[in-house]
Amino acid sequence: MARFFKHIPILLLFFPVFSLSQGFGLDKGAKFQKVPFQLVNNLIVLPVEVNGAQLSFILDSGVGTPILFNLSGQDSVQINNVREVTLRGLGEGAPIKALGSTNNLLRIGRAKNPGQSLYVIMDKDLNFSPSLGVTIHGIMGYELFRDFVVDINYATKVIKLYDPQHYSKKYMRRSEILPLEIENRRAFVDGEVLLNGKSPISVRLLVDTGSSDAIWLFPNAAKGLEVPKKNYDDFLGKGLNGNIFGKRTMVENFRWGSHSLKDPKAAFPDMQSFDSVRIKRSPERNGSVGGDILKRFNIVFNYSKNEMAITKNRHFNDPFQYNLSGVELIHAGTRLIADRLTDQKPSLDEAEGKSFGNVQLLMDGGTRLSLVPEIVVSSIRAGSPAAEAGLMEGDLILAINGKSVHRYKLQEVLEMINEGEGKRIKVVIERANKDLLFSFVLKELFKPH
Repeated sequence: MARFFKHIPILLLFFPVFSLSQGFGLDKGAKFQKVPFQLVNNLIVLPVEVNGAQLSFILDSGVGTPILFNLSGQDSVQINNVREVTLRGLGEGAPIKALGSTNNLLRIGRAKNPGQSLYVIMDKDLNFSPSLGVTIHGIMGYELFRDFVVDINYATKVIKLYDPQHYSKKYMRRSEILPLEIENRRAFVDGEVLLNGKSPISVRLLVDTGSSDAIWLFPNAAKGLEVPKKNYDDFLGKGLNGNIFGKRTMVENFRWGSHSLKDPKAAFPDMQSFDSVRIKRSPERNGSVGGDILKRFNIVFNYSKNEMAITKNRHFNDPFQYNLSGVELIHAGTRLIADRLTDQKPSLDEAEGKSFGNVQLLMDGGTRLSLVPEIVVSSIRAGSPAAEAGLMEGDLILAINGKSVHRYKLQEVLEMINEGEGKRIKVVIERANKDLLFSFVLKELFKPH
C-alpha cells in the first residue's frame, strides 16, 4: 500500500493548429541526442532553448504545439511573427486569449527545429513552478514524439532522441511491444482495469507523460467504470481554462501487455471539465495513463511504427503514494532567515557551497541571512488528519518533526509530511505572526486488496 501522494496540477491541453512547424532534426553527423532530465513528481523536465533563451519544459505527450508561460523571471525571450489567438482546453473557465508565434528556433542539444510554432500565455495564474518546487517555463510533447524515436529511461533519467529513418530496433530482450494508436496528435494504448470486485474491463487510455497521476478513468456505468465506494472529492489539477475536480480512489489492478500493477491510485474527473467536442472525437477513450505508472518502465516511443516498447525498471514495485496527511503545499514567495554560524569569522570561500538559499549576507557577529522559499499550505482535504488537527490553508510551514523545511526541496517536504501509516507528524507553522505547533497521526485512505 502506498505511503504518500505528491500532487501537482495536471495539464491536459487541446489547441488549434494554426501553422505546421518545419519539424525537428539532428545536427549533421549526429545519430542521436542524449538529454538528461529531472524527474519531478513523476514528470519529465527538459532543458530547452527557445531563440537562444535557456528554459525548462515539461515533456507532455498530451500536448500538441509547445506553450510558453511563467516568463516573468526572464530578462527577455524573443518570439517571432506574433498574433493573438484563442485557446480552449480542460477546466471550468472560458477560452483564453494567447499569442501565437511561428518560425522560432527550438533546440534540445543537437536536436533543433528552426521553424517552430508555439503559443505564449501571459496569464500569471498558469504557473506550475510553485507546486513543483522547480522553475517551469512551458510544455511541449507531440512534435518530439512525431519526429524522433523517443527512448525514455526513467531509471537513469535520460532521454535519447533518434532519427526514425536511421533507427534500428535495439529494444532490450526483456521489452514488450505494445501497439499505439495515434489520433489527433495523441497516442492511445489498450489496457485493463479491475475495480469493484468485477471482471477486468478493457480500456483505451491516452498515454500522458504530462500527468503526475497513475490513471484517470471516465465514469461510464454501461462499461462498468463506476467510481468505487471508497473515494473522496478533490482538486485534480489545472487545465488551460481553469480547475479540474473529481474523485480520488484506488482500483484493484491495472494491466497493459503482460504487466500487472496492483492497487494503483486512480482519479475520476468531473466530465464537465472536458470539452464535449473533443470527447466526441475520441468516443472510445476511457481515460489516461500517467507518470506514476509510466515511471515504472523504461519506454521507447516509436510513433512512426505505431508502437511502444516497455521494460520494467527498478521502480516497478514501488508502492503507489497517497496523500495521508491531506495537506497540499506550494512555494509562495521568499523570506529571510538568520542562522548562527559555528565559525564566528567565516571567509566567503568557506560559506560558498554551503548555501541553502539564493542569497547570503555574512554579518560580523557570525550570523548568516539567507533568502529561502516559503512553503505554504495551499489546500487541506476535509476530514483529513491535518484538517482535524487544525492546520489551515495559508499556514507557513516552518518545521516538520524538528527539521527546518527551508533546507529541503518541496517534494522532500511533501514526503516528510506523508511518511507512513501510523506516523505521528509534528508541524511548526507561522500564522498571523505567531509560531504554532500541531500534531496528528497519518491514516491510510484505502485498504489494499
